[in-house]
Parts: sequence; C-alpha cells; structure tokens
Amino acid sequence: MPGSTENTGGNASAVPSVASGNAQPMTRREARALREAQEKAEKRGGKKRSEPAQVPAPQASQAEPAVDLAPSADDKAKTAHAKQRTKIVFEADKEQPKKVAQPASEQPVSVQPEPPQSDSEDLAETGEPDAQDAAIPPELLIGNPEPKKSRAGRNLPAAIGVGVVLLGIVLAGLFLYEPLLVFAVTVLSGIGCWEVARATTHAKTAVPQLPLYLASVLLPVSAVLGGVEALGFSFVACILIALLFRLMEGLKGAVASVMSSVFIITWVPLLLSFALLMLEGDNGQWLIATILLLAVANDTFGYIVGVLIGKHPMAPKISPKKSWEGFSGSMIGSMAIGACAMYFWLDMPWWTGVILAFFTTIAATTGDFAESMVKRELGIKDMSNLLPGHGGIMDRLDSVLFVIPLGYLISHLLAWSVAVF
Repeated sequence: MPGSTENTGGNASAVPSVASGNAQPMTRREARALREAQEKAEKRGGKKRSEPAQVPAPQASQAEPAVDLAPSADDKAKTAHAKQRTKIVFEADKEQPKKVAQPASEQPVSVQPEPPQSDSEDLAETGEPDAQDAAIPPELLIGNPEPKKSRAGRNLPAAIGVGVVLLGIVLAGLFLYEPLLVFAVTVLSGIGCWEVARATTHAKTAVPQLPLYLASVLLPVSAVLGGVEALGFSFVACILIALLFRLMEGLKGAVASVMSSVFIITWVPLLLSFALLMLEGDNGQWLIATILLLAVANDTFGYIVGVLIGKHPMAPKISPKKSWEGFSGSMIGSMAIGACAMYFWLDMPWWTGVILAFFTTIAATTGDFAESMVKRELGIKDMSNLLPGHGGIMDRLDSVLFVIPLGYLISHLLAWSVAVF
C-alpha cells in the first residue's frame, strides 16, 4: 500500500529495479546477479560498465516511499530449493570423516604396497606354497633356491654313485642270491609307496598307508611263488583291503583317497613285481639285466645328447629338460645296446634287441613324463630327498617301472615269434 511502512521480514530490498525502468522492488539477490552480469559483459565484450542505478534520495518533507517487501511465489520456491540443497550438502559432510591435520612428526610414513598374492593352488605355476601347504618340506617345493647344478638339473657325481650302488644290489640279487632281489624289490616298493602317499597327503588327500605296505610285501612274494595268476589275485585283494581301511575312517574324501590308493598300488608294487615274473624262464636273470641295461642306456645317451645338442623340448610344460634330440640319442644308443645284448647274452637274433629297445625307450620316456606330471600336479620338485643327486626312490624308478612290464610282454612275444618263424 502506498505510504505503508510495514516490514514483512522477507529477503526483499528497498532498491528500485533499474532493468525494468520503473520503481518495481528488486531483491538483494537480483541486484547482485545484475552486478555480476554487468561485470562479465564488461570483461568479455569490452563494453563500458553501466552506471549504477541511482536511487532517489528521500526528501526531508516527504515520507520514505513504501516498498512491498513480501516475497513473491518465485522467491519462496527459490528459497526452499536453496534450503533443501544446503540440507543435503550438510548431511553428506556429516557422513564423510573429517580429515584432521597431523603434525609432521606424527604423520604416517608411506608404506610400499605388498606384491599381489596368487590364490592358485598349483605350486608348479606359482612357485610358492600356500599357507595350508606349509607342511611340505621346503627342499621339495618347486622354486626353492638351490646350489648351482649341472645342465641336467642334478648333482652328477652323487647321482652316478647312487645309481652304481643300486645297480650293484640288483645284480647281486640276480646272479648271487635270489632272495636278495626279492628283498630289494619289496623294500623299494615300500619306500616308493611311502613317498607317493606322503606327497598326496600334502595335497589334501589322506591315503591309508598300511594297505600300501601290505601290497609292497604281498605282490612281490606272490609273483615269485605263484606267477601271474597269484599276482593278479593278490592285486585285487590289496585293492579291497585299501577300500575297507578307508571306509572305516569315514566317507568324507573317501573317493579321492581310494582312487589314490589304487593308483599307488598299481604304479609301484604291481609294476615292479613284473621283474620277479621274468625269473621263471631259463635266461630270466639275463633278461632282467638286459632290460635294466636298456633303461640305463636310455638315461645315459639321452643325457649326453640332450646336453650337447638338445634345443627342442618335447613337453616343456611337463619336463622342460627333455628334448627331441635327447630322445633320438636314447633311441639310437638303446637299439645298439639291445642288439648286442640279445645276440651275445640271450642267443637271439640281433633285430629282436632293436625291437625290444624301441619299445623300452618309449616306455622309459613315458615313465619319466608320468612322474614329472604327478610331481607338478602335487606341486613338488622331488618325491623325497633320500637319495643324493636323485631326490627320492621314485625319481630313480620312474622309467624302470614302465620298462619292466613292457619288457616282460615284448620279450615273451619275441621269444614266441622266433620259435614259430
């Protein structure tokens, strides 16, 4: 109302609007926005800043012109919107923790982040044991630092010495005292079963070991006393005993445990007992000696040729040190040794030795790869550290275990073919 001096307490200012050209009331916010727009226009276009609005001074005789200070609907909406934004920002600031400045002496020292840890359980890929695999002896783990060795990866003098001792015990049992050979096979079977069962136990598969030791004794003795038939029945009996032992411990993990027991009994005592089946023939001792000689020739010639010219690995993910050049050297050297041995020792045609050497070389290489694959699956480097330069008994018998049964079969087929043709 004209002449009214009532103040409503709003945020309106008694400053007349200049932009509109009349005496309309203008809020403080509009005046500030007008000044900012004029400053921006002056900076951008170089225009002269417009003169500030002249507010007519009130005359002494007249009353101050009344201004309607009641906020309009737009002002109320803008005020409500601003309050709402202020409330949201205030609540967001309350949720975030405030940073307190610390003195320089109390500020934490920057720490380098730890390297990423792999969760892979395959130690052959990671090279480091998991926390639950800490029970594995450190000397058996892949990636464990060791002294510098030969290009074959072994302590060569120690390996040769251990090989000569083992071969001497077997030859003494073959030609001097046969029970010594049976005892040696039994002991080697028991130690081999212990090594493999120990490795599978570290891989979270518990294997009852008593049935394994029983099989190490029962299978060789059955082969000597009853031949192939007794060996077959004893093998089935040992499998059933291993199954019963595992079922008495509960059903949790029983399938993996039973399969591991069957695998160990088949791999070690059964295959090794075929050596005692060869004693039945007239030249059984010489046949066993020939097959063992072919296994030694396979390792020796393969090592020599592989170290000298080996460049193309056969299976780099399983056994990177075995090359095709070394395999060729094993094949040629074994054929030469086999031809001479069959002709001079067993009084058979020389070509039978070539055929026998061909199959035994393949069997020996397959046995090496099989054990390497098992060790990489279990995440270990050697089955044990019993033999200096070799690792464990299984690291020495890996190729022999496959050569003996195949040699037994091939030798019988060759003897039959010579007799018939």
